[in-house]
Amino acid sequence: MAKGFIDLLLDDIFDAEWKGRYGEKMTEWELNLVRLFGRKGYVLRNIYVPKNNGETSEIDVVFITQKGIFVIESKNYSGWIFGGEKSAYWTAMLPDKSKNRFYNPIKQNSTHIKWLGQYLQNSVPLFSVIVFSERCELKKVAVESTDVLVIKRDRLYAAIRSIWDRTADILSESMTEDIYVKLKMLTDVDQAVRAAHVDRINEKYKKTETVNKPEGITEQNTSLKCPRCGGTLVLRTARKGANAGNSFYGCSNYPKCRYVQNI
Repeated sequence: MAKGFIDLLLDDIFDAEWKGRYGEKMTEWELNLVRLFGRKGYVLRNIYVPKNNGETSEIDVVFITQKGIFVIESKNYSGWIFGGEKSAYWTAMLPDKSKNRFYNPIKQNSTHIKWLGQYLQNSVPLFSVIVFSERCELKKVAVESTDVLVIKRDRLYAAIRSIWDRTADILSESMTEDIYVKLKMLTDVDQAVRAAHVDRINEKYKKTETVNKPEGITEQNTSLKCPRCGGTLVLRTARKGANAGNSFYGCSNYPKCRYVQNI
């Protein structure tokens, strides 16, 4: 599948983190269309839900309605998407046949829902929706659970409408407003909290360390993943600046992704 002009423009100008945030914003825009056509609710992005170990679980987008809460994991990938509901990782394959692995978004959103439910401490229905960019093709995605949706962004309105029309109102307007106020407070976090969250995610999925071959050639570890784009982190050495000579992990998708993890 060839990339269009918009794809190339995004890839050349913006890094992976910006494209991720852009995808979340576009998902929010689609939800605003849902609200425009009479399905009322509150939309929030980037909610840092506290876990019982002092860490946080970041939810991309939520849509709080009288039917329940739509918990949305936004993925702004291009290319062909392959994955199964029970797989640990999924794959995005680009037209040049290069592949990027990323953590299974169904499992990822299941964790979000777990901590969100615990935080709210009530029986509000929570709907899991995985939303991919229109720039990709869901080539081979196997989903068995009936309470999980994996769709492209242009199908979001129809998906929510389908759930909406077959689901009775569970919450009153005042209850949805109370939930909105409670979750809104979790979006106002400082940069330190955001950085700590990224570091913890990276540590969670790190299984082994990058090693050096005897010849001195650096070998990249396919188990150490970039938390921003899902690329592989590679052991590198700074050549310039105050950190010259120091080792660090850098994303293999550089310069498109500039994530760095200091050692």
